Amino acid sequence: MTNTQVLVTGGAGFVASNVILQLLQKGYHVRATLRSLSRQAEVIDMMRNGGLIECKQLSFVEADLTDDANWDMAASGCAYVMHIASPICLRLPRREDEMIRPAVDGTLRVLRSALKAGARRVVMTSNFGAVGYGHKKEAGLITEKSWTDPNQRGLSAYNKSKVMAELAAWNFIRSEGLQMELSIINPMAIFGPALGPSLSSGSELLKNIISGSMKAVPKLGMGIVDVRDLADLHIRAMTHPSAAGERFLALSGGVVTLPQIAILLKHEMPEASANVSLKVLPNAVVRLASLFNAEARAIAPMLGIDRNASNEKARTLLGWHPRTNEEALLATAESLLRFGHIQ
Repeated sequence: MTNTQVLVTGGAGFVASNVILQLLQKGYHVRATLRSLSRQAEVIDMMRNGGLIECKQLSFVEADLTDDANWDMAASGCAYVMHIASPICLRLPRREDEMIRPAVDGTLRVLRSALKAGARRVVMTSNFGAVGYGHKKEAGLITEKSWTDPNQRGLSAYNKSKVMAELAAWNFIRSEGLQMELSIINPMAIFGPALGPSLSSGSELLKNIISGSMKAVPKLGMGIVDVRDLADLHIRAMTHPSAAGERFLALSGGVVTLPQIAILLKHEMPEASANVSLKVLPNAVVRLASLFNAEARAIAPMLGIDRNASNEKARTLLGWHPRTNEEALLATAESLLRFGHIQ
């Protein structure tokens, strides 16, 4: 049992809730930020779904990345800060700054409050969008040394916000926060079991495949990480001496395509996946559809992107051992069944 206090931002989120669960299981005291305290009961339910009987070491503070209010109070007394929250954009922004500025400014708010509170280390969730977009196939294996060029054509506002927020974090540490340590986690596509009924983007994708609403499956390839392993990696990055000043790619290993996922579901969960389509959608059709369809427009820039990335650094430096892609995907599907999203 430890009296160490950890701040986790965005406490109701898919990743943050799993980080909170594992921190509590390890005996940490956790303070979670929520944009509205009306979601406290929801987070406590998620902890119980994860196997916790009581949550005495969990508290909440209302704080929003777009507002200065309460961040100093949230960070006060915390030895570590897990900055996992990301600004919510319910519609595609008309201007990319509508997504980028809140991500950058919110990151700086958290870092300033962590520094003021005397936190030892901040672990920040970035994503693969800050590492591996815009690289040609001949560039070889993508590692933590790789960076996405934020000024490249076709980069989504979301991925640009991630790379700009991460760059801002590193610049802050170099210029103002030298006495505080920073570690960055760059996950690829996040799957795995949910702690509550809310759908993550990975769960939503799998639901669309399983329900049959995706009549044909695009040849989209991705690296995958199970949310349980991602939470574990955050905690390793928080405590391991060698993690200070480092970034870590989070993926199980290898690339899996949506057609391969469809085949896996058909094979392993035949009763639940009767409506899964094995028809493959050619890239040219997706690109043509992107001219008039919003969903296709979101997928088209990701076609043909090389996602051959390495998790060797997290494995060797932090002793991280993630589950397989198949385990993560099947756990996601089972979660969809458990919470009644698919019949």
